This record gives sequence, structure tokens and C-alpha cells, in this order.
Amino acid sequence: MPKDVAVEEFAGLVRALKARDGRSYEALGRRLSVSASTLHRYCSGATVPQEFAVVGRLALLCGADEEERRALEAAWTEADRARRRAASPAPAPVPAVSAAPESNPEPSAPEPGPGPAPDPTAPEADRARPRRGAPAPLLVAAAVALVVLTLVAALLGHPTRTASAPAPASTAPGRTAAPLPFTWSIGSQLWEGGCGHTYLVDRAPRAVAPPPVAADSGAWAGTHGAVHGGEALVRITIQGRSPSDAVVLHALHVRVVDRAAPLPWNAYRMDNGCGGAVTPRHFAVDLDRPRPLARPVDGLDASGAKVRKIPAVSFPYKVTSSDLEELLVSARTAGCDCRWYLELEWSAGGRTGTVRITDGGKPFRTSGTRGRPTYVYDSAEGRWITDSDSGQTG
Repeated sequence: MPKDVAVEEFAGLVRALKARDGRSYEALGRRLSVSASTLHRYCSGATVPQEFAVVGRLALLCGADEEERRALEAAWTEADRARRRAASPAPAPVPAVSAAPESNPEPSAPEPGPGPAPDPTAPEADRARPRRGAPAPLLVAAAVALVVLTLVAALLGHPTRTASAPAPASTAPGRTAAPLPFTWSIGSQLWEGGCGHTYLVDRAPRAVAPPPVAADSGAWAGTHGAVHGGEALVRITIQGRSPSDAVVLHALHVRVVDRAAPLPWNAYRMDNGCGGAVTPRHFAVDLDRPRPLARPVDGLDASGAKVRKIPAVSFPYKVTSSDLEELLVSARTAGCDCRWYLELEWSAGGRTGTVRITDGGKPFRTSGTRGRPTYVYDSAEGRWITDSDSGQTG
């Protein structure tokens, strides 16, 4: 299928940035916390990233000025719209409603007259009940209700990715809320290395669509009502509003709001064999612990000839408008269906505060997969098969 013009334009800008920098896909990917193959797909136009943050970071690394960054963001916006249009099926047609002509007002009630003769074969109660048609207002109301239900069904059938808005700052009684000195956004449908992830879905294999590319994972998961299986990866991108006044990020806390037994659903693995793996440094969270902590962990770069350690970095962090920070959180569980969120402590210019990080206003959700039937997709046969049949392990 030919690529959309907007996607081609965006990919050309990304290629130009990469060529200007001169570093390899592996070297740039390490700095961006993505695999070399994922970055190559951005440059070729095979994939459009779900969030602008990763290419915004690329622009900073490659020395792009503010005008170039604005042009890149505008191109990404158009390419992202094209990607979502291509990924979404056409909406269900909405039945038209015929309104009563305004020139024919409802006539006044006629004078009572002799009605039709009763049916001698009908039950006595029916013979006693007068016969008349349904009032016109009730028919119109029923038609309107049908339209509303159809619209709701169409909307529910086409979930869209929701970008997280900056969380409001704390407000003291009687004072106007001051804006946060930084902005933040999240990515909550991430795959390890851009290719490896497991979803739990309450559907049989024949009712599950083929695995999407990582950039379309949000739409796929929303359509299938999927829940992260075993691990959820959340990337938080924080950028200061001022080029000179730094914001200090002090700590990241994990709050589990609900625990239940792991979901009894089928597990579907998204592995589709993308190249060398880069596991960036991140914060590991064990949701099975009574009080989970976000623990900084080393990363590994296995994309070259040798495996290289990427040292962990602990709090505090500093961010400005030209020096953003990305925090990658890996939350795992084996024994619960957990709902959880994060709290980020910050300070700037004598102010302090805490921002609650959620998934579009709802808690993140991760469920264990132990003992669940696991399926992988067989591209040759075009169907999901059991993990044991594929010869894979995990």
C-alpha cells in the first residue's frame, strides 16, 4: 500500500535530522531509548511514532532550532492523523430520521364518532380497549433514541489515543492556581524494544485481529479491551517551560489503588521479530510487593557486537525548556490484576508540588499471565497459534 504524502513528508524530515547528525541508528537509538530498527522505521516512513516526544528529543540531539522543531511537530501531527485514519475502520452508517413537516401541524382532536365494530373473535379485554395508532411524538422520540444509541456504539467502536494534559498545580484556598513550571506527557502502550509485549484479551483467537505495529498498539488494545499482561511500560516525558530556570524532579512514587486475582483471559504475544535489542535504563516496579517502589535499574545495549551496560541514574533530575527528561517505568506482576498510578515530586523557584501521573485520568492496569493460554501469530498461516505449537518459549 503506498504511503500517505503526510507520512512521507514527516519521514523525510526525520531522515534529514539523522543524516545531519551522522551517528548510526544504534547510537541515536540508545540516546532516544528506542531500538535501531524502530528508529529506522521512523526514517523510512514504515511507522509513525505515537508521541512527538521521541522525535522532539531527536531534534534536540541533532541541533535543530526552534523553527525546525515546530515544522517537525506540524509534520508529525499530519502524519499521525493519516496513520490513525488508515488504522481505523469506517464508522457504521447512522440511519436518517425523517422529521414531521413543519407545514402540517398536528390536527386538533376530531369530534367523537362511532368507532370500528369490535372483533367478535378477540378476547373480551381487547374488545373493550379502544384501538388507535401510536402518537407521532412517541415515534419521533423512538427514532431519536435510535440515532443516539447508534452514535454511541460507533464512538465506542473506534477508540482514539488520548494525549495526557499537564496536571493542575495545587491550589491554596482563595488563590488562583499557578501553572506548573513544566509540561509532561505519557506513553502507556509501549513494547519492549519496540516489538515485544503481551496483552490479555477476553476473546478466542479467531476473534482477535493480527498484531499491529507498535505505533498502532493503542488503537488495537482499545478495540480489543486488552490489558497489559505481566508487564506495563510507561514513558513519562517532562520538559521545563523556561530555558534558564530549572525544575528539579525529586522522587517518583507508586500507588496501587486496587488488587484482584489475575484475569482469566487468553494471553497474546506481540513479538514480531524486530532487530537488535536496546533495553534502556528504567525504573523497575514490583507490583506484587505490599509497598512497591520505583527502583532505578541499569539498561543493556545488545544491538552491537558486544553487550554494553547503560548505567542507571537516580533522582534528582533537572529539566528546562531545552533539556527534557524521559522516565521509563516497567511495572511487573505475576500474582494480581493491579490498578496503579504514579506521583512525581518536584520543586522550582521556591515552589514544591506533586503531580499525579495517570493513564488519561484512569489508573494504569497490569495483570499476571501465569497459567493462561498463550498465543503467538503465525504470519505464514495468517492465524494465532498456541505458544507451544510455535516452538517458542516464554
